[in-house]
Amino acid sequence: MLTGSNFNRWKQDIEFGLGIVDMDLALREDEPARPNDQSTANQKAHYAKWEKSNRLSLIAMKRSIAEYLISGLPEDMNARQFLEAVGERYRVSNKAEAGNLLSELTNMRYNAAMGVKEFILKMVHIQSKLKAHEIVLSENYIVH
Repeated sequence: MLTGSNFNRWKQDIEFGLGIVDMDLALREDEPARPNDQSTANQKAHYAKWEKSNRLSLIAMKRSIAEYLISGLPEDMNARQFLEAVGERYRVSNKAEAGNLLSELTNMRYNAAMGVKEFILKMVHIQSKLKAHEIVLSENYIVH
């Protein structure tokens, strides 16, 4: 469920869910030309498949966004355009995300309820996310 601050995870979940059931065609390809009397059977079938993918993708995305967040998004767009519009609206800025990660890492404290292994893995996970933002921390920072 998109809550406003989890866009990247939400997008991955949408792409995975639609991809695994082979309904992501509308996210991967532009809308093909509408078939007419001269269109081949393959062109008509491809358009029908794209149209079904587009319709179901839009339904899946809209159902997984909190109702108060969906207002203001245009209704007259295809699935790929809708995903891009949602991304523009709710993507967390890289600087804000990096700041949150640094704060989380700095404020981490070991507690006996969490095993040492899990604690270290969580620290390494945050460090790898920071590397993706081109923030490199020395191993000494992580160890101490």
